[in-house]
Amino acid sequence: MAKDSAKTVFCCSQCGAESRKWVGRCPACGAWNSMAEETVRKPAAVRERSGGPPIRLLDVSPEDSARTSTGIGELDRVLGGGVVAGSLILIGGDPGIGKSTLLLQAADALARDGRKVLYVSGEESARQVAMRAARLGVRSEHLYILPETDLGLVLERMETLNPSCVVVDSIQTIYNPELSPAPGSVSQVRDCAAAFMEQAKTRDRSVFLVGHVTKSGALAGPRVLEHMVDTVLYFEGDADHAYRVLRAVKNRFGSTNEIGLFEMREEGMAEVANPSEMLLGNRGREAPGTVVAASLEGTRPVLVEVQALVSSTVFGMPRRQAAGVDYNRMVLLLAVLEKRAGMRLCDQDVYVNVAGGLRLVEPAADLGIVMAAASAFRGTTLSEDTAVFGEVGLTGEVRPVRHAELRLAEAQRTGFTRAILPRRNTKGISVPPGLALIPVATVAEALTQLRQRE
Repeated sequence: MAKDSAKTVFCCSQCGAESRKWVGRCPACGAWNSMAEETVRKPAAVRERSGGPPIRLLDVSPEDSARTSTGIGELDRVLGGGVVAGSLILIGGDPGIGKSTLLLQAADALARDGRKVLYVSGEESARQVAMRAARLGVRSEHLYILPETDLGLVLERMETLNPSCVVVDSIQTIYNPELSPAPGSVSQVRDCAAAFMEQAKTRDRSVFLVGHVTKSGALAGPRVLEHMVDTVLYFEGDADHAYRVLRAVKNRFGSTNEIGLFEMREEGMAEVANPSEMLLGNRGREAPGTVVAASLEGTRPVLVEVQALVSSTVFGMPRRQAAGVDYNRMVLLLAVLEKRAGMRLCDQDVYVNVAGGLRLVEPAADLGIVMAAASAFRGTTLSEDTAVFGEVGLTGEVRPVRHAELRLAEAQRTGFTRAILPRRNTKGISVPPGLALIPVATVAEALTQLRQRE
């Protein structure tokens, strides 16, 4: 009697590690209660080995691969200048954030250049995709729709059509019938992603994979999925705001510091050419607790409004809440204010928010957070024509940051006439005309620029 080729293993939903028996904690990544039982059946056919001999590294051309524009400038910026042939790109985000809309627009733009593009829809029927395409104005003759979830059939259609670009929406819905686990399981996602990676590398096809996210905001499925792909993009945004941020967290062909800004409209995703004016467009009159900070996202300077609210607590322990900035960084800066500037915040609730839904991750926003909190605590204001930037140290010093000239140029272009910046950043820089610099060395010096309300 032939021995059954199926076996039962326990796979970690976080990292994809396998174990013959169930354990409470994954021995590979340390995650608790992440081991799920799966039945794995070995394929009957053995794949033929292929490949050539080793290539000497000096014989490989170091020139960049040819890039193809997606027709969407903000998406090209995040990708590093366009799509590289043979790349595997994973894009994730909350439900309804606009992943399918953006990729359908990009697929249409690529197809308009005469390239065959295949849109594999595992979640929607062809009619549903056609309804969205009609709303977005997608009418390219070289864009093909395939409503299918069977991996084998998808690969067959790809071989028949021979597209130059493939969009898979989503990777969690595609399944390999040779594997017993349900679609979206660790082994299914890993096996299907490996198949699409082989298609991308061996056929020089650009493949976009749409990924679901968990409640915590991480991509669903095994962590190994993010290691397999060339680029990982996250679509961020608040349901209450029309603006979306596309951020790269991994990119083998470009920088991970760039972001793309979009506005969700009825006709699809619209690029935001001037993010500073967009983020400051609804700014009101100067008021305590509001400061404009000059941030830098990749190579793009952005002016954002940092808001702070300080009020006496009614609880035994004061509350701290941050939106758009790192919570631990905010608590550290409040401690610097209390120790170095003599502000008693131990009995005050402090709330910090970045208007517009953008998230600030660079330390150059420290001075903006500090001055906004001090302004709210003292009831003072900063002149509305002033922009600030600088990193704050634990001793209260204001440390220099990179690309000060780009920040100053953006402030001058947006209409600001004054800039508070680290003193060491003023050495050897060209000052834009009409912009007055206020160099500071400590937080105490910066706070002298706050004035009482008139």
